Amino acid sequence: MKALLRVEASRLRWRRAVLLLLLGAFLVPAVIALSVVYNTRPVSEAEKEQARSQGSFEIQECEKHPRSYGVGSAEACEEQVIGWYTSREPLRLGQQQGESGLAVAAVLTLVVMLVGTTFVGHDWNSGSMSNQLLFEPRRGRVWAAKGLVVLIFSFVTSAVVSAGFWLALWATARARDVPLRDGVLLDCLEFALRGSAFAAAAALGAYAATMLFRSTVATIGLLFAVVLAGSLLFGALGVSERWYPHKNVSAIVKNGTTYYVEVPERCWSQERRGPVEEGSECDDTRDLTLAQGSGYYGVLLLGVGALSVLSFRRRDVP
Repeated sequence: MKALLRVEASRLRWRRAVLLLLLGAFLVPAVIALSVVYNTRPVSEAEKEQARSQGSFEIQECEKHPRSYGVGSAEACEEQVIGWYTSREPLRLGQQQGESGLAVAAVLTLVVMLVGTTFVGHDWNSGSMSNQLLFEPRRGRVWAAKGLVVLIFSFVTSAVVSAGFWLALWATARARDVPLRDGVLLDCLEFALRGSAFAAAAALGAYAATMLFRSTVATIGLLFAVVLAGSLLFGALGVSERWYPHKNVSAIVKNGTTYYVEVPERCWSQERRGPVEEGSECDDTRDLTLAQGSGYYGVLLLGVGALSVLSFRRRDVP
């Protein structure tokens, strides 16, 4: 098995399409990181003075009622108002998790999924799969070796790029003396780890689908249909947001999220008094945990993987 893994790793490493995708996996997150660093650059003293002058009234009102302006204390009002007038806020790593962090995770997932499908799709399109089976006729081992190589490559690539992205932002924040809460870097690295694990699983799923359909085009078409039309179709059918693909991705990467549910009409009538109790029938949000999101995609991955292995073992190889 080790020899088979080395062979598949060499084939993956020298595939030109994979090398181009790998280059994109580094370049696109690097561009996103540079964009974040530039857009959160410190405001110059001249810009601050101008914004302070223009927003003097808002600063005074904010200092009287800081929570109404979205800050915890009067001392933070000036920075908040200056940020509004300059349209430029300081670099906040926690905030970036729901913005650029999700974008990087999405890009890496898409890239490694393309790696998974093009790697084996070339074998089917060129007819080299039958030649490979002449040297190793045990199809289960061939399927497992290719899948394991795709899984390891995808996870390592995603983890290295994601960790580099967050370390670059953390170093930038430290260089700018931006206040950082304790443990924020660990939170960001855990965010990157969850995103990398999901990306690797998605790449394995793309590989399994290509082995099932024996066509890169069919797999890519299916993926685009799920990504672009999945939520729209579910919405048209009245399916709960609990089952939307992007909601479950968010639950995995962000270690839990919430989704909207419809509540009885009486919850919006005069019968309701006071704040809505969390978890009651009038609470229109529900928690979607990491375990639930993982179970959602885990079942899909197991289903596609089982069909793929069964098809590869039973069907004739041209």
